[in-house]
Amino acid sequence: MILGCQPIEQQAEGPAYRVETIDTPEGLSVETGGLDFLPDGRLIACFRRGEVMIYDEKTQEWALFAHGLQDPLWIKALSNDKVLVMQRSELTEIIDSDQDGKADKFRTITDDFGMSGNYAEFAYGPEIDKEGNYYIALNTASAMAGVYDITRGEFSPIGRNGRMYSAVPYRGWMLKVKPDGTTIPWASGLRSPNGLEFNDEGDLFVPDNQGDWLGTSKLYHVEKGNFYGHVPSLVWEEGFEDIEPLKLPVPVLNKMRTKAAILFPHGFLANSPTQPLVDRTEGKFGPFTGQMFIGEMNHKRIMRVMLEKVQGEYQGAVVSFLDSTGLNIGNNRLAFSPNGDLWVGQTDHGWPGDQGIQKISWNGKVPMEVKKMSLTKEGFELTFTKPVNAQVANNPENYHFERYYYKYNQAYGSDRYGIETIKVTDAKVADDDKSVRLTLEKLDTGFIYDLQLKEFASGKGEALVHNRLFYTLNYLKE
Repeated sequence: MILGCQPIEQQAEGPAYRVETIDTPEGLSVETGGLDFLPDGRLIACFRRGEVMIYDEKTQEWALFAHGLQDPLWIKALSNDKVLVMQRSELTEIIDSDQDGKADKFRTITDDFGMSGNYAEFAYGPEIDKEGNYYIALNTASAMAGVYDITRGEFSPIGRNGRMYSAVPYRGWMLKVKPDGTTIPWASGLRSPNGLEFNDEGDLFVPDNQGDWLGTSKLYHVEKGNFYGHVPSLVWEEGFEDIEPLKLPVPVLNKMRTKAAILFPHGFLANSPTQPLVDRTEGKFGPFTGQMFIGEMNHKRIMRVMLEKVQGEYQGAVVSFLDSTGLNIGNNRLAFSPNGDLWVGQTDHGWPGDQGIQKISWNGKVPMEVKKMSLTKEGFELTFTKPVNAQVANNPENYHFERYYYKYNQAYGSDRYGIETIKVTDAKVADDDKSVRLTLEKLDTGFIYDLQLKEFASGKGEALVHNRLFYTLNYLKE
């Protein structure tokens, strides 16, 4: 954590959401690598030691579906008898062909990427686009461990350099995999892309963890051919055969990279964001349908992201959704059940964390929250889940904005720079008391606008559950 950093202020969530811990089989190491739901409503999960198991919530019984997998870190249900699992070494289709509840066929979809034996060469995905193509993401390797004498794929001595490095293809890349297994390098510049998700518009998002070349953790909108800033993976980019990427000047690299849609201020909000998941429950999980939830490894926290497009590009705000209230740390995987509960799988393998699976349920009570934070030409508009206390909301003194940025360079993480308090010059509550338009004295690109709300409550006196939001401002309204 950066010195001087204060954690996000937390208030009691109240009764809107309940966290329940799921009993798991004795002897199972519950280091959750993946969660999904089969069409018939049963949970299917994979675990870091190689098991794939099915849980029937009605009977509260677990059954072994497959075992012997290599470090599986993602699972995707295709039918009640067929799933995709991302192993360390390959993307695998696993089939129960005789429908006896146990897998009997294993088919490699792709293993067309390199492995050096480094412990950090994790693999994530797939997520599936509207045409049926798969997308997977590959972690870079860590300088805290080396490579084996025998590697899979071409070895690059240049790619071996750096704190997190890319000695074999395509470490630090997103790959597109066609159903026939044809594998296409899609985008580079990722460090630890522990999660993938398509939004309802068909756009792909991936988080990345703070470290070298990442001043703080981020959420990217990933598009073909883009470079997202983590430098070592450029060694596998066409045209870089005779170039050592780490020797390129930072200003050159900065112009090459695509900026993140969302920045997660390190220590204040997140240290290691994990899987993003869009709420498609149509209101079964509360008032946030269409928004994105994201897990966090180092805190007892699930976050909520409010994306919008400005000048055709994604940016937006992030806020804590759930803090503690029985939630463990190590929140690695998320999945919505058919009845609208959010299931969370935890792991402690190699990170601070817990082991287990928990279920978050909404009881129908709408919490007092900022539902949406949107940019305007003069400042921001806040929309609440309930009517606000207009007297409080109309007072500009009850909004405290601070802005800052993180440096892009090779160092591990970054301090905050350019810290400045930004005054709210005007606050106007809408006629329905559910939104407020704020005018700021300064509004510039390249900053996180960190907002803390003071004394906020609903018109009926219900306290605001989360009073701190972080907006990543890359583009201004035209």
